[in-house]
Amino acid sequence: MNRTLTIAKREFRGYFNGPVAYIVVCLFLLVMGMFFWSPFFIANRATVRGMFDLMAFLLLPTAPALTMGLLAEEKRTGTIEILLTMPVRDTEVILGKYLAAFGLLAVLMLCTLAYPLSVSSLGHLDWGPALSGYGALLLEGGAMLAIGVLASSWTDNQLVAFFTSAVICFAFLFMSRFLLFLPPGVASIVEWLSFDYHFDDMARGVIDTRNVIYFLSVIGFSLALAFRSLESRRWS
Repeated sequence: MNRTLTIAKREFRGYFNGPVAYIVVCLFLLVMGMFFWSPFFIANRATVRGMFDLMAFLLLPTAPALTMGLLAEEKRTGTIEILLTMPVRDTEVILGKYLAAFGLLAVLMLCTLAYPLSVSSLGHLDWGPALSGYGALLLEGGAMLAIGVLASSWTDNQLVAFFTSAVICFAFLFMSRFLLFLPPGVASIVEWLSFDYHFDDMARGVIDTRNVIYFLSVIGFSLALAFRSLESRRWS
């Protein structure tokens, strides 16, 4: 566990040693500010539900951007070979890098607390659904980050990792929009697999353990595949 945290701390500091963290956080908050306040004043009521829907959409490019270089860049530069010869397990490498990206996501979520705090100062805000919405965002964002780590483990090209992760996340995020074109039996399965289906309930304030288990399963399955991908490189 200590080695996992050491890797996580190194990767987390690495985000802020370069421009990645600053660019991602600033762009995220800028877009949030542009698209959140206009409909809020039009609706004329104290709610942040639209903010969560917008943030869920913005995670689509954000998560791949945070994870595209975690393993792909190490492969490109050859430092992954040095890392794999060190006395660390592949699982510690994967978990450490994932926790670093998740930590930056948590920092990003903390920065957005300014929006619900501002709304609460203008009217009565129900903090129950707001906190539940943040939980849903962390779970969905965590699932996207895990998919991003998996995509980064497949290639040594950051752009390929970015677009691979973005396409997979896009499919999970928007597959529920095409249910009308699917047979009923298939549609119910596709709906259950979509991120929207599990995210919407939590964003409304409904905490269902099935939704939590779903996102945790996506995270665990993606990281397990990333571990297998890294392990195959060790033995090849």
